[in-house]
Amino acid sequence: MKLPTGQQLLLENQRRSESSRLGKAKTVVVIDDESMMRQMLTLILTSGGYQVVGEAINGQDGIALCEKLKPDLVLLDINMPKMNGLLALEFIREQNPATKVIMVSVESKQVKVAEAIKRGASGFVVKPLNPASVLDRIESCFKGKV
Repeated sequence: MKLPTGQQLLLENQRRSESSRLGKAKTVVVIDDESMMRQMLTLILTSGGYQVVGEAINGQDGIALCEKLKPDLVLLDINMPKMNGLLALEFIREQNPATKVIMVSVESKQVKVAEAIKRGASGFVVKPLNPASVLDRIESCFKGKV
């Protein structure tokens, strides 16, 4: 799948960006052990008007970062070293129940999705990433739709 260029992505998400600029941009922490994935997610998020305030490479570091920053949203990989995303999800939601958490994974098996939702995830995004789908999922979680 070919990712859109930065210019295309900005045009595609202009509506989202403009509405975010009118109000306070939602803050986001990205937790993924792959640096390329963190960069892609950051590009998608910033083009959609979100403010990425931190990144972590594993669940343990992500929990500490979320406790300190109290973001509006966390994008969280499931398979990571030190602590997997499902366990980190529980700690993050316990620390700050208002924080929305969207799981990001190559695993799209219904069992994993159901487990993530049961543990408090607000949504699920499957890799490889589709920028428009990621932003749509984020908007849906803030509207209360899983």
